[in-house]
Amino acid sequence: MKRIAALILLASLSANAFAFDPFVVSDIRIDGLSRISAGTVYNYLPINKGDQLTSAEAQRAIRALYRTKFFSDVEFDRDGDILVIKVVERPSIAKLTLRGNKDIKTDDLKKGLKEIGLSEGETFDRLALDNVQQELIRQYYNRGKYNVSVDPHVTRLDRNRVAVEIEIREGKAAKIKELNVLGNHAFTDKAIRDGFESDTTNWMSWYSKDDQYSREKLSGDLEKLQSYYMDRGYADFGVDSTQVAIAPDKRAMYIDASIKEGEIYKVSDVKLLGDLILPEATMRQLVFIRKDQTFNRAAVEASTKAIKAVLANIGYAYAKVSPIPKLDKDKRTVDLTLYVEPGQRVYVRRVVFEGNTRTEDNVLRREMRQLEGSWYSQAALDRSKIRLQRLGYFKKVDIDKKLVPGTQDQVDVSVKVEEQSAGSMQFGVGYSQYSGIILNASVSQNNLFGTGDSFSISGERSSITTNIGLNYYNPYLTDNNIGIGYSASFSKTDYGNTDFANYATSAKSFSTYLGIPITETDALRVGLGISSNKVNLYQGYSPQVLIDYQNEIGNQTIHTWTGTLGWNHDTRNGYWAPTRGGLISANADVALPGSTVQYWKLSTEINHYWPIGKGFVLYLDGQVGYGKTYSKNGISDDQFAALQKATTAQDPTHQLTDMRQDFPFWQNLYAGGVRDVRGFQDNTLGPRVCIDGSAPSSNGMCNGGAYYSQPIGGAFKVLGTAQVYLPLPFLKDVNTARVSWFMDVGNVYKDYKSFNASALRASTGLSLQWQAPIGPLIISFAVPFRTQAADNHYEERIQFTFGSQF
Repeated sequence: MKRIAALILLASLSANAFAFDPFVVSDIRIDGLSRISAGTVYNYLPINKGDQLTSAEAQRAIRALYRTKFFSDVEFDRDGDILVIKVVERPSIAKLTLRGNKDIKTDDLKKGLKEIGLSEGETFDRLALDNVQQELIRQYYNRGKYNVSVDPHVTRLDRNRVAVEIEIREGKAAKIKELNVLGNHAFTDKAIRDGFESDTTNWMSWYSKDDQYSREKLSGDLEKLQSYYMDRGYADFGVDSTQVAIAPDKRAMYIDASIKEGEIYKVSDVKLLGDLILPEATMRQLVFIRKDQTFNRAAVEASTKAIKAVLANIGYAYAKVSPIPKLDKDKRTVDLTLYVEPGQRVYVRRVVFEGNTRTEDNVLRREMRQLEGSWYSQAALDRSKIRLQRLGYFKKVDIDKKLVPGTQDQVDVSVKVEEQSAGSMQFGVGYSQYSGIILNASVSQNNLFGTGDSFSISGERSSITTNIGLNYYNPYLTDNNIGIGYSASFSKTDYGNTDFANYATSAKSFSTYLGIPITETDALRVGLGISSNKVNLYQGYSPQVLIDYQNEIGNQTIHTWTGTLGWNHDTRNGYWAPTRGGLISANADVALPGSTVQYWKLSTEINHYWPIGKGFVLYLDGQVGYGKTYSKNGISDDQFAALQKATTAQDPTHQLTDMRQDFPFWQNLYAGGVRDVRGFQDNTLGPRVCIDGSAPSSNGMCNGGAYYSQPIGGAFKVLGTAQVYLPLPFLKDVNTARVSWFMDVGNVYKDYKSFNASALRASTGLSLQWQAPIGPLIISFAVPFRTQAADNHYEERIQFTFGSQF
């Protein structure tokens, strides 16, 4: 067939290249051009003015013009000594439309078509369209869709243009009805197929799509099967044959894989050969398989990766480690040789940044741990990538290396970033079940003018709170990453006529702090602040215990000098949605001598993320908080005695308790809510008191059931959370949204001595976290399963908060 086509083409060229006597071309004229410029034709034409044109040269020129694929017909003619080239242009593609494709995205398809030469604006080639048709069918076959049809339609338009429409009828993927592994004796079918992506139809197939046949999936499963056996010593394992049969209706697949298990092999020796660079004793510490152990391919691969990683960290960016196993089938042993080829040691000539249109280069460069002019280090690049990802300015960070042309010992490092919005101006309405309707406005920028500085000014108004805040932080006050920040705020809170302790506060504060890095993962925070807080209590509405406390300290307005000290150990691999690593933090706030009430407050948190396979991520978190005064506050002993006497004279039934060393109630810790122990209203767990000072009943009621007791928080808090993030097909971008199943346990106690594990509350449920355009959105459905009768009034199944929260 190809030979016939070649003969036809040769005959065509011979006809178009008329027979003539050789002549010298004095000029060249091109007829028939409308869209393609004459200059383009001259560029491809191997004939120039003054050349002598022969029949052979004419045929060669015609072939060159055909190869451009610009023309459907080319003819040479002669007008005296002028060469006349008559062409018929191929039409251009004015419009390319895809219809019916669901399994493969339109953008992905158009990208692939463009690589083949089929895209809007390009010259139309019927042969290319036929190739596209066959390629699309092949791709759908690989996805198990054997009923697919791909029908291209070409419509002629004016001005030598065409509209191409490709209509796709995908059909349904063939389902796996049988999947058999034949020849396994050492392990059960269930054990060897446990990690397969392919399976017969089961109750989870609607979600996992594991019963849909795919050639790529099956090939991957057979690789996993081989790894399963070779990781357990079966060094001569093999897949003898694979048979895939399809039903006549192309809707059912039947798969048989025949295997040969072989025998279990022991390692007889492990040799390290080649140019080791480092001492052999050092390199052997990176080998995870030993003599006389059962052969394990996973251990061999881990050893090669470890050796390459160590060499890459000292400049050998292109090191190769080749495992060479030699099997002795009689003794059932493997003589293993790891051959090391370090290649040329390279250093980094330049670090180039791409994609940062808003962020200054120096902001990225100061996060780089790979320096220009130093030896290449993969560990330094990996650390640099994590630091850039944790800035929160970029959706994506890719780092690549490329040899400098003409050299063997230099590479350029390319850092490509995809920026995302690091700031916002918002005016909106939010809602939380704690504060009700929330009106807010804010201007925030985490990457101020591309400098990496952060700034925000915000305001918020709800039925309970009024907040105004101003924050600024410069993470690089000095070149060694010491940062400085400033914060000022004004807030008013009124809990009157709520389910919480009835009192109001009006606070003003200013603070400054330093961020001091210690290591790549550890940092200190040291700060100093001043605040003034006016606390208003309501006689007859506020709990008497709070009124007594305020009377004893003798001040309604609380002035505080606060010193802060914090430490963070952060190994998380992302900013919005980490999938591995964790955070350990410890913070201390101390109301310094000279403050109205002198106290200290400690908080610690430990959390960690673990990827547990197939897109699932496990998250564990534990928090402990504790506060205490360190001196008697307010009035002296004599003044307290006088106050006690006056109180008794006014109400003989009321006896004051010396609470001057109790933790201040306006600094109390709270638990419960959408960001805490879910399933309970915000800040409702922990100690609850009656207005008159009496103890509430077991169901939380006061005064014989006249009203509910009021939560007042406490000085000691314990919280634990276990959470599994679920890979859902409709939430593929985990940086925007993700769903988790959770279990929360926690409570608040009056003080450390009051802790009682039996009083811990617990809940479980599902949670959606979404970085919505209006701000973070959290929706939780929680079911409390460890409660007490007094909690019934404060339980909530569905909890959510949205809008900007400051």
